[in-house]
Amino acid sequence: MPPPIDADTIRILVATDNHVGYNERDPIRGSDSWRSFDEIMCLAKERDVDMVLLAGDLFHENKPSRKAMYEVMRSLRMNCFGEKPCEVEMLSDASENFQGEFNHVNYEDPDINVAIPVFSIHGNHDDPSGENHLAALDILQMSGLLNYYGRTPESDNIAIKPVLLQKGRTKLALYGMSNVRDERLFRTFRDGKVKFFQPSTAKDEWFNLMSVHQNHAAHTETSYLPENFLPEFMDLVIWGHEHQCLIDPRYNPEMSFHVMQPGSSVATSLSPGETDTKHIAILSVTGKQFKSEPIQLKSVRPFIMKDVVLQNERALRDVWRQDDNRTKVTQHLIGIVDKMIAQAKTEWNEAQNDPSVEAPLPLIRLRVEYTAPEGGKFDCENPQRFSNRFVGKVANVNDVVQFHRKKTASRKARDAPELPEEHIMDQLALDSVKVEKLVREFLTAQSLTILPQNTFGDAVSQFVDKDDRHAMEIFVNSSLASQVKHLLDKDDIDETEINDAMESYRVQLEEMFATGQVRANKGKRKYKPKPPNWDSDMDGDWEEQPGALIISDRESGNGDEDDDEERRAATTRGRARGRAGKALGTGTTRKTITAKRNSAKAPAKAAPARGKKKIVQEESEEEDDDVIMIDDDDENDDDGDESQGLFVSSKTTTARRPPSKALGSARAKSPVKKPTARAAATASARQTKLDFSQSAVRSQKMQANTRGRAVEPSDDEISDDDDDDAFEPAPPVTRNSRR
Repeated sequence: MPPPIDADTIRILVATDNHVGYNERDPIRGSDSWRSFDEIMCLAKERDVDMVLLAGDLFHENKPSRKAMYEVMRSLRMNCFGEKPCEVEMLSDASENFQGEFNHVNYEDPDINVAIPVFSIHGNHDDPSGENHLAALDILQMSGLLNYYGRTPESDNIAIKPVLLQKGRTKLALYGMSNVRDERLFRTFRDGKVKFFQPSTAKDEWFNLMSVHQNHAAHTETSYLPENFLPEFMDLVIWGHEHQCLIDPRYNPEMSFHVMQPGSSVATSLSPGETDTKHIAILSVTGKQFKSEPIQLKSVRPFIMKDVVLQNERALRDVWRQDDNRTKVTQHLIGIVDKMIAQAKTEWNEAQNDPSVEAPLPLIRLRVEYTAPEGGKFDCENPQRFSNRFVGKVANVNDVVQFHRKKTASRKARDAPELPEEHIMDQLALDSVKVEKLVREFLTAQSLTILPQNTFGDAVSQFVDKDDRHAMEIFVNSSLASQVKHLLDKDDIDETEINDAMESYRVQLEEMFATGQVRANKGKRKYKPKPPNWDSDMDGDWEEQPGALIISDRESGNGDEDDDEERRAATTRGRARGRAGKALGTGTTRKTITAKRNSAKAPAKAAPARGKKKIVQEESEEEDDDVIMIDDDDENDDDGDESQGLFVSSKTTTARRPPSKALGSARAKSPVKKPTARAAATASARQTKLDFSQSAVRSQKMQANTRGRAVEPSDDEISDDDDDDAFEPAPPVTRNSRR
C-alpha cells in the first residue's frame, strides 16, 4: 500500500539502465529486459509516486526494434496514463528544457491525461543519431509518453539548465546531462565550457537533483567524470551507466552531496558487477531533506557467479599427477554448477511473496583457474561442450564455464608478433570491458605505422556497440587518404624517411584525439540505389548492407572514364619497389610525390601534364572524407575567462586539483582556444530567454601551474547577458584540492 500522501513531499521513482531490447532474439532471455522495465512502471503506479526519473539507456540500441519500442510504449501507457491529477507544478519555461513540436511537459498537454510523468536523459546506448539527430526518446516524447530533457547538442559547450518543479512548499530543481564521450566531457569541464544555472530567486530553498550517464570509475586518466567536477550546490546525484547496484546514497564529504548508483535492471554481461541484487529506489523529497526507500526487483533472472582454483580443491588434490584426469575434473565441476543452480533457485524463492511462482532458469558463470603444479596438468573439457550439458537447467547454455590460467614465463620467438601479457588477457576474459580497452591492450604491443590506434578503437566501438557496418571501411580508407595528403604536403621528403614521417603523423593524431582536438568524423555517406526487388522488412535496411556504400566517385556513376584511365596510368608510372611502396601500397616515390606536389600548386588553367594535375586535384577534393576532423576553435579568441581555475564564482575561486596525476601532462599537450565575440553574443541572446541566474560553478580550464591558487575573475565571467533581472551573481565558491 502506498504511504499517506504528504502535500509537501515529492515522491520520485528512480531507475537507470533498463536496456530494453537486450538479447531479444534469445529464445530464453529475450523477454528479460522489457519484463523488468514493466515491473518498474507497475511499481510506480502501485506506489502512487509523483514522477519517474530514468538516468539513461532506456533502450539497448539507439535504433530499437519494433518489439522493444512496442513494449516500452505499452508499459508507459498502461501505468502512466490515468485520471489522477499530477500534483507537481511546472515553474520553468518548458521550451528551454524540451524540444520538438510539442515542447511542453506532457502532463500539461490538454489532449492527454498523464497521471505519472516520466523524465529521462539519454545514455550511450540510446543516444541520438541519423538525420535530424533524433533519439528513440524523441519518439516517446512526441507521443506524449515521456519527457526527454538534459540534451547535450554541443559536447564542447554545455549549458545545463534545470527543470523547475514544485509541490506544496517543496521546490525541486531537476538537472540532467545526457551522455557525452567521456574523454571529450573531461576536456570540456577542464576547459571551462560547462555552465550550470540556478533559479534566480530563493536559491537556498531548492532541492537540487541531477542525473548523469558517464563512467564513474577511472578506466583511464580522462575516461570518466570525477564527482568533484560537479557543482557543490547539488543535493543528490543519480549516476547511470554503471551496472553495479549501489542503491544506498553515499555521502561525498568533499562536495557535500550524496551519490546514488541504482545500477541496471537487467544483466547485460556475465561479470561480477551484475551479480548484485537489482533494485530501484523511491525518493521522498521534503524541503531540502530526502529519504530513500530501496525496492528489490522480483522479475530479474537470478545470477550466480563463482571462482574456483582447481589445485586448491580438496577433491582434486592429487588428480593433477594423473595422465588422464578429464573425467574427474569434469565431474567435480558439474557438481559445483549443480549447487550453484540450487542456490539460485533458493534465492529466487526467498525474494518472492508468492511461493507458487516458478523460478526461471538462472544465469550461471563458473570461472575456473586450471593452473597445475609443475610437472602435472588439469585436462579440462571444451567450454562449449561443458556448458551444453546444462541445457534446460540454465539460461546461458553456451558460456557457463570459463577457463583461465596464471601467467607463465615463456620465451617468445623474436619474429612472432607480440600480444598482451597473459594476465592481462585473463583479466580481459573475466571482466566486462569496453571495446576500446580491448583494442588498446592488443595494439599497445604492436607497431602500427599508418592507422591511429585510439581512432581505430573508436571505429571498432562504433562497429560493435552501434552496429555501424561501414565504420571500419570508412576509417581505413579515410586514414590512408589522410596519410597520403600529409606526405604530399611535406617538403623535400626522402623516400627513406617516409616511414618515420607516417609514424610521426600517426603519433600526432593519437595525441590530438586523446586531448579532444580531433574526433572521428562519420562524414556524409553516399549509398548506391536500392534494388527494385529489395524488401527492407525481410532483408534489412539497404544502407546497412556491405555493398551499399559508395567508396569512390566511379561507383556512384559521377566519375569520368578518362580520369580513371589517367589515374591508373599515373599510378603505373609512379610505382616503385622501395620502402615507400610497402608503406603506402601505391609505390609512390620521392620523384612522384614531388611531381604531384608541384602540379597541385600550379595555376588552375594550366594544361595538365600527362594527367598528373587532374589526379592531384581529385585527391584534394576527396580530403573532406577523412575520418579525422580537427576542431577549429580559432574564432573563439575573445573570451578571456579560459585562464582561470576549474570553477569560477562571482568574487574569487580556487583552482582545484583534478584526481589524476597524469592530467597535468595531458593538459600541457592540448592547446586551448577561446570563443569568439560572435559566439559570446549568440550565447548571450539565448541566456536572456531564461529565468535562471548563472550558478557559481562555471567550470574553467585548469592549468598545471595554477593548482591550488586563488584567481580573480573578470567582470564578464559570470554572465554575458545584459538583463540584470534574469541573472544574478552567484555566491563565491571555494574549491579544495582533491587528493
